[in-house]
Amino acid sequence: MKKTVLITGATSGIGLATARAFHDQGFRLIITGRRAEILDALTEEFTAEDCLAIQMDVRDPEQCRMLPYRLPQEWQDIDVLVNNAGLALGLEPVYEGDPSDWSTMVDTNIKGLLDVTRALVPGMIARGHGHIINIGSVAGDAAYAGGAVYCATKAAVKAITDGLRIDLVDTPLRVTLIKPGLVETPFSTVRFHGDSERAAKVYTGIEALQAEDIADTIVYAAMAPAHVQIAEMLILATRQANGSLIVRH
Repeated sequence: MKKTVLITGATSGIGLATARAFHDQGFRLIITGRRAEILDALTEEFTAEDCLAIQMDVRDPEQCRMLPYRLPQEWQDIDVLVNNAGLALGLEPVYEGDPSDWSTMVDTNIKGLLDVTRALVPGMIARGHGHIINIGSVAGDAAYAGGAVYCATKAAVKAITDGLRIDLVDTPLRVTLIKPGLVETPFSTVRFHGDSERAAKVYTGIEALQAEDIADTIVYAAMAPAHVQIAEMLILATRQANGSLIVRH
């Protein structure tokens, strides 16, 4: 029987690449996101037999709580949860930041991840198997200029992931943190509120990672033997040393 993976934020970037990578490995997909039209298109791409699309916003605690109850019986046995939904907004100093941007980042990157985890992990424990893969960031290792709140949310993702691994140590469940560096996706366009010209400059002069590179590492961690728990992976572009040091040519 095919294994099932649930991916949050699956309509673009790393989430979409991850869905395609798992599909290529024979997994069934439960994909979630806010944009119904993209979810519908992906259901056609992956075929209805192998893909269940659920429109939801992880910022809504009630939608997260109800997620298990929206799954048909044949889709409830989730083998892998990829908590991918996340974003950055703005690149101003903290004292000039937009509080609404802060709230969106905290509600998505931290509270959304927590709420989805709370909704789905008890079922994994009851079934005696499961793998939770959280998407963090190199930004969670150290703050950089203009990114204090985003960096703080990704530092929280690391702490939550480590804590969850501790809490589940007496179970067969596995917990993994994936920390991407500079990845060329719509991430920067979102960060700059749709300013694609400014976003393009983020990737100028360096061969950045692509969403497919991160998807490969996620699938690699998920397909490791059951006795192997890949706790954490940091993936950087070759000319990137950390969250702030990048050499461009």
